[in-house]
Amino acid sequence: MSTFDEIRRIRLEKVKTLRDLGINPYPAQSQKDYSNEEIIEKYDTLENKKVHVAGRIVSWREHGALIFCHIQDQSGRLQIFIKKNDLSPTSTKNQTIGSKDLKLIDIGDFIEVVGTVSKSIKGEISVFPGDIKMLSKSIRPLPEKWNGLQDPELIFRRRYLDLVMNPDRKDLFIRKSKFWRLSRHFLEDQGFIEVETPILELVTGGADARPFITHHNALDQDFFLRISTELFQKRLIGGGFEKIFTLGPNFRNEGIDDEHLQEYYSGEWYYAYADYEKNMDLVEKLYKYIAKNLYGKTKFTKGKHTFDLADKWPRISYAKLIKDRFSVDVFEESESEILKILKKQHIDTAGLNNRARIVDNLWKIVRQEISGPVFVIDEPKFSSPLAKSHSNNEDITERFHVIIAGSELGNGYSELNDPVDQFERFADQQNNREKGDDESQMMDIDFVEMLEYAMPPTSGFGYSERLFWFLENVTAREGTLFPQVKYELSEETKKTYNLK
Repeated sequence: MSTFDEIRRIRLEKVKTLRDLGINPYPAQSQKDYSNEEIIEKYDTLENKKVHVAGRIVSWREHGALIFCHIQDQSGRLQIFIKKNDLSPTSTKNQTIGSKDLKLIDIGDFIEVVGTVSKSIKGEISVFPGDIKMLSKSIRPLPEKWNGLQDPELIFRRRYLDLVMNPDRKDLFIRKSKFWRLSRHFLEDQGFIEVETPILELVTGGADARPFITHHNALDQDFFLRISTELFQKRLIGGGFEKIFTLGPNFRNEGIDDEHLQEYYSGEWYYAYADYEKNMDLVEKLYKYIAKNLYGKTKFTKGKHTFDLADKWPRISYAKLIKDRFSVDVFEESESEILKILKKQHIDTAGLNNRARIVDNLWKIVRQEISGPVFVIDEPKFSSPLAKSHSNNEDITERFHVIIAGSELGNGYSELNDPVDQFERFADQQNNREKGDDESQMMDIDFVEMLEYAMPPTSGFGYSERLFWFLENVTAREGTLFPQVKYELSEETKKTYNLK
């Protein structure tokens, strides 16, 4: 069996031979009239017609003067039935590879085939070529066996190879594209306008999260990568927009697990003259719309949870859920007593130095038992620095979370638009930061200044691709084309390029 080094050396020699023959192994021009799937689906109209097809060679079997080869494109596989005697000769002018030079072609190469559509003796729809052109010569061999399923890190580091060896995996990401397209269409149909907001921010906010920091050379100033689009969208509401949304990446410098990535895609909207009750109605419609139009169903399973988005979505008090589970009043019980409960639940309490963080860890235990869909409403003011206080109770806010399969799959509220109240809450958050809570929000005086010019009653909502991961029953990294991984080179690459 040839070693990797031998195979690579032989293929580099084939590249040189092609060039010596006047054949460009990496041309810029190519032609493709139909996808592989279209050749098969439209066979009745394409039979005996000349076509141009192209793709990567994924199989090659020779039987004397006959070669059975399959090429793969985004749509699937197609057989190329090569009769050596029917091929035009190798030609510098036409850039074709004739029968005597077919040895220069390998599995993994991209080729263009010009030929006639017909069926093989066994009835397989095929293209019978007259011309074969090299589009891209592969230097490394495709693996005979792909062990990505046994080594997830290999999938994430070489996703391009995973997609070649497991072409059906592309379907997941095609659905993901449609997921966001449906989100955009739904909001636009509701009269929302898509807007852009900065990714680099001098002050970041809109969520409890640790930001990434970068440096702006021209301004000689540190910037943060946004953790949310909230505060800039609300500036736009203050400027006169009434129904707006963004779709794009957010960045949070937190741990990696099945539900969290540091870079992820999210959707967020702001709805002037609406409160959290009206916004919950819109959220429920969106989730059902996505489920029905993307999957044709509303019932899903994620881990141990089964949920049906067509069910009634109850609205349940945050404090009541915790009290029912732990007999604790989150407004009255001392922080030390709540910490004792957390320790009994084997929760690490190190660094929990304020009531919001302490209670949030208690809540995370409770929510894991909820299959949903449920709106958890009226969350405490001390943990909701951007939400409007409830008109009947200053201790709670008009805030809601979507809980599905034990996780938060969306967050919204009636937006706080009282500048004095907002300043005081930012001050409390800044105090928490100074005590060591680097996930607390920053004082954003510019935003408070905007509120002093007045912002109308508004409700906002944000959700991320975590919703898609849950509908697909995949982990965060499985549902992301290129999740972050620690930098690492294979031993083959180190040896090939003499790298340490």
